[in-house]
Amino acid sequence: MMQAPDQPVLFIGSVDPDGQQFDAWGHQALLTSMDQGGVDWPSSCRNGTCRTCFSKLTQGEVRYEIEWPGLSAEEKEDGYVLPCVAYPCSDISLRYEGF
Repeated sequence: MMQAPDQPVLFIGSVDPDGQQFDAWGHQALLTSMDQGGVDWPSSCRNGTCRTCFSKLTQGEVRYEIEWPGLSAEEKEDGYVLPCVAYPCSDISLRYEGF
C-alpha cells in the first residue's frame, strides 16, 4: 500500500510586541510566510546579505539552508535571525531589530 506524501509542517508565528500571528510553514522561509500572512516586514535582498530584515528570535528555533546566512556567530548565539533565509523548526516569535 502506498503512503500519502509527507505534508508540509505548519507552525504558528507571531510578531512582538503586537502579537500579530501568521502561518509559519516549515518548508519556506519565514519572510515568505510572513508576506503570505499579511505581516508588513522590512526586506530587500531576500538572500541573507543586506540584513534589512534583521530580527531577534524571542521564541522558538530556526534552521538555514545556506551555509553562512549573513549573521556573525555571536549574533546567531544571541538569537538574531534573518527571516528571509530562516526556516521555522517550531512555533516562533520575532521582534524587528533592523537598522
